[in-house]
Amino acid sequence: MNTTDLWHFVTTQGSDFAIKLLTAIAAWIIGRWLIGLAASLMGKLMQRGGKIDATLVNYLKSIISVVLNVVLILAILDIFGVKTTSFAALLAGAGLAIGAAWSGMLGNFAAGVFMQVLRPYKVGDFINAGGTVGTVQELGLFATTIVTPDNVVTIVGNGKVFGDNIQNYSALAVRRVDCTVKVANGVDPMEAIERLRPAIKAIPNVATSPAPDIEILEFTPEGPKLCVRPYTHTDHYWQVYFDTHKAIVQTFTAAGYPVPETPLTYRGTAMAPLN
Repeated sequence: MNTTDLWHFVTTQGSDFAIKLLTAIAAWIIGRWLIGLAASLMGKLMQRGGKIDATLVNYLKSIISVVLNVVLILAILDIFGVKTTSFAALLAGAGLAIGAAWSGMLGNFAAGVFMQVLRPYKVGDFINAGGTVGTVQELGLFATTIVTPDNVVTIVGNGKVFGDNIQNYSALAVRRVDCTVKVANGVDPMEAIERLRPAIKAIPNVATSPAPDIEILEFTPEGPKLCVRPYTHTDHYWQVYFDTHKAIVQTFTAAGYPVPETPLTYRGTAMAPLN
C-alpha cells in the first residue's frame, strides 16, 4: 500500500475505523470487568448454601470465565464486520489441528472433568499426587495447584495427577506419625517402652484411638531400636512429629539412659567402647 492509497483510506474510512477500534477497546475493558463480576457472583451464590464445596465452585467459575471470554471475542470481531458464522467454521477447522497439537492439554481437561466426578480430593486436602506432596489450593480446568510443605506453589497437570497414584492424607480422621529411637545396650527396652507411653500420650493433639504404637522394631549393634508411632490429624502432623522427638529426649534424659554407642571390634571379638 503506497502513500496515496493510505491517505485515501484515512480520509474515507479512517473515522469509521477509529470509532470501531475505540468501541472494541471499550467493549473489551467493560466485558472483562463484567465477566469477572459474573464469575465472582456465581461463585458466591454457589457457596452460599454450603452444599457445593470450594473445589467444584472454582472449577465451574473457570468454565464460565472461559465461555464468556470466547463470547466476548466473537462480539468484538462482529464490531469489525467479521462474520461469526464463518469465524466459527474457521475455528472448528483450526480446532482439529490445535486439538492434535494440544492433545496433552485436552487430556488434562478430560482428567479434570473425571476428577470432579470421582472426587479423589478437594481444596484443602493434603495429598501426594503427580509426584508432588502438599495442600490442594485449586483444582482448575487443566491443572491442580498444590502448596508444598516448604511453601512453594506447584502446578501439576490433571492428566499426570489422574494417571498416577493419589494419596489423600486428609481422607481419614487421623494419620500415623513414624518416629524411631535407639536405646543403649544394657537398657531394658521394655522399661523404656513403659516410660515412653505416658509421655507420648500427653503430647497435644495425639489421638487416643488408635493408641500410640511403641514397640521393638529391630536390633542393632548399638542396641534395640524402638518404633514410636502416635496418631494425629494431618493438620497437626509436624507438631506431633517434633514434639514426639522432644518427649523421647526428655524421657530418656530423666531416666538417665546412656547414649547408644557402636561397640568396637578387635580381631573379631566385640569390646566395650573406651571411655
